[in-house]
Amino acid sequence: MSDNNNVHIHDENCDHDHEEVVTLTDAEGNEREFIIVEEMNVENERYAILVPADGEDEDGVIMKIGEDENGEYLVDIEDDAEWQKVVAAYEKLTEEA
Repeated sequence: MSDNNNVHIHDENCDHDHEEVVTLTDAEGNEREFIIVEEMNVENERYAILVPADGEDEDGVIMKIGEDENGEYLVDIEDDAEWQKVVAAYEKLTEEA
C-alpha cells in the first residue's frame, strides 16, 4: 500500500483528541482506510503504525512519516535495512507494552 496524500499526523502538540484515519491506495488502485494507532522514532526518523479501520483481523502496516513544505505524508519503507531496523524497534515496543 502506498499513500502520498498529505495527512495531519497527531502528535503531543495537537490540541484536539481524535483517531487519525488515513486512506491508503494499493498497487491496484484500491483504497482502504487505516487508523494511526502509534508513532515511533527510529534513528531520527518518524514512523506510523496503522491498523485497518474496518476492524478486519489482519496485520497492521508500518509507514515512514515524511514532511515537505505542504505538510506531513506517509510513504512505504522500501530499503530492506531500514525496514529491519523499524521492525526490530516495533517488536521491542510491543514487548514493553
